[in-house]
Amino acid sequence: MNAPAPAYLQVDPVKGLFRVARRAFTDAEVLERERSEIFDRCWLFLGHGSELKRPGAFVTRPVGGRNLIFNKDGEGRVRAHMNACTHRGATVVRERSGTAKFFTCSYHGWVFAADGKLRDLPGIEAYGPDFNDDGQSNLVPVPRLEQYRDFWFVCFDAGAQPLKDYLAGATEYLDLIADQSDKGMELVGGTQEYSIRANWKLLVENSFDGYHALSTHSTYFDFLKNANGALSQGNVFGVARDLGNGHACVEYTAPWGRPVANWVPAWGDRGKAEVQTVLERLEARHGAERADRIARMSKNILIFPNLVIIDVMSLTLRTFYPRSPDYMEVTAWSLAPSEENEWMRGNRLSSFLEFLGPGGFATPDDVEMLEQCQKGYRNLKEAGWNDVSRGMLKVEPATVDEHQIRVFWRRWHERLGGAPLPPPLPQAPKPEAAVLAK
Repeated sequence: MNAPAPAYLQVDPVKGLFRVARRAFTDAEVLERERSEIFDRCWLFLGHGSELKRPGAFVTRPVGGRNLIFNKDGEGRVRAHMNACTHRGATVVRERSGTAKFFTCSYHGWVFAADGKLRDLPGIEAYGPDFNDDGQSNLVPVPRLEQYRDFWFVCFDAGAQPLKDYLAGATEYLDLIADQSDKGMELVGGTQEYSIRANWKLLVENSFDGYHALSTHSTYFDFLKNANGALSQGNVFGVARDLGNGHACVEYTAPWGRPVANWVPAWGDRGKAEVQTVLERLEARHGAERADRIARMSKNILIFPNLVIIDVMSLTLRTFYPRSPDYMEVTAWSLAPSEENEWMRGNRLSSFLEFLGPGGFATPDDVEMLEQCQKGYRNLKEAGWNDVSRGMLKVEPATVDEHQIRVFWRRWHERLGGAPLPPPLPQAPKPEAAVLAK
């Protein structure tokens, strides 16, 4: 008789307790189930449309354990294919980005067009007359490729629900991001890449955990107080929201300037004028209330399972994939309005590096904490559970509560086939920008 599947969550809605077994961060079996039930079946972020500015443009990157070509063909259609030659499996495109009408495998010289079709191969006369009539020697396309507001996703499950349905309430926040520009958002050149010796789910939690900010990043908040004086550590207030399908976010005010249009005294008179110009454009397009929400409210958003959008003093996209239960690789990009002027762009990039960069104020702190957590899990025999209970009995959870983290864990538990959990408390109605949790 098979032993019952281990329970990874303990949930008691009456007492307001929510615990996660530390085995979920250490077991190789868990990672294998995550690969098959999450990364092989959920929609995963591939790239932003701005990376493919013209026909023939391409980017190569790993997604969900596969190496992919993300490109625009000669007709301007966006494509995604497995980056493996259909002859012997060699990597076809070895450059990270560029422009090409054709992709040629350097092993045997097979040539593929930008639409993935096999166009030529040396010694073609040695093959049968009907060779590749069935298209089996074309590059293999991803099973599903869809986009929302120029955010492109792939899914390796051909039967998955449409992307927009999968995104559920997260579309509201992707709209808030995309609406920062009237000419389109763009990834700014350069990519941050680093690794962390910790389980990938720890970075999920950390990426929208408001509880740790003042203790872990005290140096940064001291810096802000000294830099702009008028703002204090007490200025972080906001709400946490369940967006459906495991997606969640925190939305809050914070003591930092935002290039999208939130001025701080440290930016001086020139910065004030620049910010006012941006704010007026937002108000003209979206009205004063929505413009205020776009400009003033910081947002940390998770698109389940592993796309994090951090819209704070800069706008960062972050993905990360596990290589083992205690090791992940992280990639991050800066996203910005394409019409942004030189002063704003420079300010944005400085903030991108200053706070969220691998050498910035926040990321080294976070990496250290996550790695210390992973080391702590060596004691899981005697100390086997994490607590994620803060704010569980609140109808209107705040940024510093852990509601958004519980949203992730509930979906994770469901994807891995866990037993039904007691339902959470109903959420309060969607807050307006000016309504902040106590």
